[in-house]
Amino acid sequence: MIELLDTNSSEIAAEFIRARTRAGSPAMGMVMTLVIVVDDDDAEGAMDAARAASHEHPARVLGVILGTARGAAQINAQVGIGSGWTGETALIRLHGEVVKHPESVVLPLLLPDSPVAVWWPNHPPDDPASDPIGRLGQRRITDAAAAARAKRRAIHRQCEAYTVGNTDLAWTRITSWRALLAAALDQQPLKVTGGSVTAERISPSADLLVAWLTDRLKVDITRKNSAGPGITEVVLDTKEGPIRISRTDGKLATFTSPDRPDRPIALKRRDLPELLAEELRRLDEDDVYAETARRLLKMETAT
Repeated sequence: MIELLDTNSSEIAAEFIRARTRAGSPAMGMVMTLVIVVDDDDAEGAMDAARAASHEHPARVLGVILGTARGAAQINAQVGIGSGWTGETALIRLHGEVVKHPESVVLPLLLPDSPVAVWWPNHPPDDPASDPIGRLGQRRITDAAAAARAKRRAIHRQCEAYTVGNTDLAWTRITSWRALLAAALDQQPLKVTGGSVTAERISPSADLLVAWLTDRLKVDITRKNSAGPGITEVVLDTKEGPIRISRTDGKLATFTSPDRPDRPIALKRRDLPELLAEELRRLDEDDVYAETARRLLKMETAT
């Protein structure tokens, strides 16, 4: 990593070229630009997650830390390749007046003719699509579960601001649950009359799962609380008996269905790099998430 003090976008771009030349790799085969808007305290963890995700999605990763807007404008950066990265990386710290216009620093560093994803590991804007950096991305990734407080309110805010390209890792966390529940009804096409989702009280993923099931099945799904971790049980009621997936340890679930023996199912809570990698696979609109977001807002209004 090369450290550049009081620098600018042109010098950062030039250092990318010098780093590739030193490595003997003038072409890196990068498929996108990933911009991470993050606090200084959380920058290391976010960049580590992006490095792991980059093994599946070689990218130019730009970490952007917004400092205080007071004082003279200054841009400091750490630039490099290698060290576990499959593409290029720059951790950029902004101070002073330039904090008010971070897109002016980021825009010249985007890979040409390639998609751009923007990720806020914490403290996302209420409307990511209207954020100065968010406007640069085709994919905008937030994480309501990372909110310091009012996590359930955080996912409602993101649903209110939904536009094409938005997504939240609270949604990504229920991919495995949705796949298992859909497979269960494929294997036993029983008519569902109701159901419940049990999870930690603060789980935004549980709220989304309730909304998704309600929207798909057109029945009432109740929300119940548990000590966690995360979602611990989903029950779908049928006249023949309940379909139940119960996971109390965050690792292994028990699948129960009418007239069939119970069986264990691997249902491990996934880590951040895996969640991020999943979202970077999809750069078009997620129609199902859009419908779920609308359903969640309708359910909130109804209550």
